[in-house]
Amino acid sequence: MNQTSTPQSLRRHVGLLGVVTFGAGTAIGVSIFSILQPTAQVAGSGLLAGIGVAALPMVLFAVSYAYLGSALPVSGASYEWPRRFIHPAVGFLITWLRVLANVGALTILSQLLVSYAGMVIPLPAKPAMALIITLVFALNYLGVGIAARVQSLLMGLLLVVLAVFVVAGAPHVDAQLLGNPLATPTRSILAVVPLMISLFLGIESAVEIGEEVRDAQRNVPLGIAIAIVLTALVYGLVATTALGLVGPAVLAHSKAPLLDAAKVALGARIAVPLIVGAACFSIFKSMNAAALTFSRSLFAMGRHGALPRAIGAIHPRHGTPHRAVLLAYVCAMSGLLLPPSLIFLLLAVSLPTMLKYAACSWSATVVARRHPDIHARARFKLAPRAMIAVGYGGVICALLIALFGIEADPRPYLLVGGWLLVGLAYWFVSARRATAGGQHHPG
Repeated sequence: MNQTSTPQSLRRHVGLLGVVTFGAGTAIGVSIFSILQPTAQVAGSGLLAGIGVAALPMVLFAVSYAYLGSALPVSGASYEWPRRFIHPAVGFLITWLRVLANVGALTILSQLLVSYAGMVIPLPAKPAMALIITLVFALNYLGVGIAARVQSLLMGLLLVVLAVFVVAGAPHVDAQLLGNPLATPTRSILAVVPLMISLFLGIESAVEIGEEVRDAQRNVPLGIAIAIVLTALVYGLVATTALGLVGPAVLAHSKAPLLDAAKVALGARIAVPLIVGAACFSIFKSMNAAALTFSRSLFAMGRHGALPRAIGAIHPRHGTPHRAVLLAYVCAMSGLLLPPSLIFLLLAVSLPTMLKYAACSWSATVVARRHPDIHARARFKLAPRAMIAVGYGGVICALLIALFGIEADPRPYLLVGGWLLVGLAYWFVSARRATAGGQHHPG
């Protein structure tokens, strides 16, 4: 695709900083204010071990994404790669399930934002969540450049606040409260891995806007690498500090675990405005990135006819997939009907995401085995055999992680399974219509 934009092309507004902040910003903003309470409830001090276990498969996923992102940058990558390299039905079903995951993520984030903001100003939960979701999608409708600038600014503010929390809290950390993470039963640690994996979800966000990234073959893999290192460092420091300040029992029963920990180190007068403000800005930032990747996956499906082709239209003025943004907005608003349980919502996000990681990792093995021309174009790559091994390792890890979460709550598995059946029915009905009309199913 040419660097110059036409009314029919997506505009390349995102540079290396945007790639990093879309990735690390999505991950850090999503989980830092939500994950400590449910994981402490399940695993206690073992949540620290859970972070380490969750980071290992993310390295495999990141390698596959960096490889494919540098070889074949394309918007809606989690749909495009499985569609091209595995089967059109796989690309469709992965993205179909991602609808549920994105709705769950935006529901979690809007719920958390209202919860934190409500500590300062009483807010009606559902109307406030609806207003926040509307504002996020309005930004994305106007252009990815605006969304990227907002993302970078809010990411910088969040890192400053978390640095203050860690520096102020370190002298007050109590080793007894911290406990021994390795003393936790292995079963409990594995049960929180599907929740802990949400710490890193979104690291690969920039691949979903590959056609909107400048010098994507360089900036996508480099940005993913920087984002995963930054995210692991921030989470390790913040989780250790919070656990050492109040202990796992307090975290497990807290509605605002990071705020309760900050009160110990900073006092309520400083902690409340600092943490509440950081939570609101950073959660909004994560919603911004989630809305962007959500709409681009729908855009990719519309562009290729897996959904109505009108969804693949590009706005002549803003250069955005405006109809896909509007459809994503309608889907996100439906999340207001989901149960408010964080464990339920986190698993509803994690399960489809693990299947997406498995499909994209498998796609990487297909490119390394069967497409030497695409492999040769990759700026980031291993030897073909090594790339194949990494890809299959990612597939196995993703499927195992998806199974571990059933110990925490089986209900999301029923929801995901039901949504999958609806997707299969849609696929076969649309295929039959295409055949009856003498057309090839686009998938």
